[in-house]
Amino acid sequence: MDILTTPSRVIPAADYQRERWRNGLGWTREILRLPAQEPWQLRLSIAEIEHDAAFSAFPGIERELVLLEGEGLRLRFADGRCQTLLPPYQRLRFAGEDALDGELVDGPTRDFNLMWRRADLHAELLHRPLVGSMLFFCEPQVAWAIHLLAGQAAFEDPMLPPLEAGDSVWLGAGERRRHALHGAGELLAIRVSPAAHVA
Repeated sequence: MDILTTPSRVIPAADYQRERWRNGLGWTREILRLPAQEPWQLRLSIAEIEHDAAFSAFPGIERELVLLEGEGLRLRFADGRCQTLLPPYQRLRFAGEDALDGELVDGPTRDFNLMWRRADLHAELLHRPLVGSMLFFCEPQVAWAIHLLAGQAAFEDPMLPPLEAGDSVWLGAGERRRHALHGAGELLAIRVSPAAHVA
């Protein structure tokens, strides 16, 4: 199944699915999972971390974590590495096989979690201000996922409803097409392509 051609759609924050972590030690709000059934190749979610806890293991998966809310999250890896994510929006990419614990710096955090199966996909996460207009180009081998961190935005395409802070959108691959997004705020934009297709 070519998940990149999944039809474009806006995903309102109210539609995110709240579920337990794989290891049962926390909660996450799932934004998008492609394909919907296991084993998935791409997953976007927002982790709710209320206390220090070990992270779930995801063999074969690449991960990138972005601090959305809270005073900070310290990631302690079993191999001795330690990285602290601080506001605003610090992030870290790491392998899903890595054993690590998350330690709260000062109170709960919410963290954007991008995961992709490295044998199938390549993903690049960008953090950008939205001032006026921004263009996203979809192609036969390129799709985009966007999460609006703050502000408001709207596409020129009338089939895609406006975005409020916290909403997300999937722009599916297909014939080369330009998506124009207008608004003001900040966003995370994820360019997704096949593992062998890195422009």
